[in-house]
Amino acid sequence: MADNNESVTREESMAKAYWRANLRLIVGCLIVWALVSYGFGLALRPMVAGISVGGTDLGFWFAQQGSILTFIALIFFYSWRMNKLDKKFDLHED
Repeated sequence: MADNNESVTREESMAKAYWRANLRLIVGCLIVWALVSYGFGLALRPMVAGISVGGTDLGFWFAQQGSILTFIALIFFYSWRMNKLDKKFDLHED
């Protein structure tokens, strides 16, 4: 009976570790997304206005294209990292 309780406790701790790592990854991605879309596109735009990208200032570029491209890159990054995380915790699909 004690062996069964150890197994359940180990599974619970692995599940908590998995979700903690997952949430850390999500929060990191959201911070990058917020920094790029709100930070460079809006709040920090005056600081990056002097830098020209494609004929327009960098703040405008981030607001119009950079945040979208960063979001797409974050989708691929999240998928790649989750696949690695799933393999680490032996939850991957075969």
